[in-house]
Amino acid sequence: MHETVLSLSKKEDPKKPVKANSEEQMTSLKVEYRPDGRLWASHNGSESAVRVNRCFPWSEPDRYVSLRDDDENEVVLIVELTDLDADSRAAVEKALIETGFVMEIVNIYSLVEDFEIRSWKVQTAQGERKFQTRLDDWPISLPGGGILIRDVAGDLFYIHDTESLDEQSRKLIWAFVG
Repeated sequence: MHETVLSLSKKEDPKKPVKANSEEQMTSLKVEYRPDGRLWASHNGSESAVRVNRCFPWSEPDRYVSLRDDDENEVVLIVELTDLDADSRAAVEKALIETGFVMEIVNIYSLVEDFEIRSWKVQTAQGERKFQTRLDDWPISLPGGGILIRDVAGDLFYIHDTESLDEQSRKLIWAFVG
């Protein structure tokens, strides 16, 4: 069982979230999109409009998701997405994709080095992207597996498993992961 933070009651100080056993919490926590187009979290009669914020580590994308209100107060810290009911999990996963915080690379079309810049053309789960990295900024191998790449604008790109890439993509990334 995981410890999870929850604070949805207007009576409670949002800076002092209630801690409870996640199994108890997650069974009554509901996360959904409402007609206003916003993501809402509700628990035991209290509710709040929220936005998602993926926490570290990058190597565990289905863990540690913070739901925050408009004032940046953490409303819920979800330790495991699998603790949520199917509809709530789908809503949180959709919100994570929409934030585009980390784009997952599924294919690499080209990788060209030129004048201190490396230009990438890739296919991500979110669509085709072009981005640049500095020549001295190498992809980071994550302890739990996968590779994290930060472009010159600060956006993050993630390769879950290099072996799942097609042959051309593996050849292009090979120099970085050896």
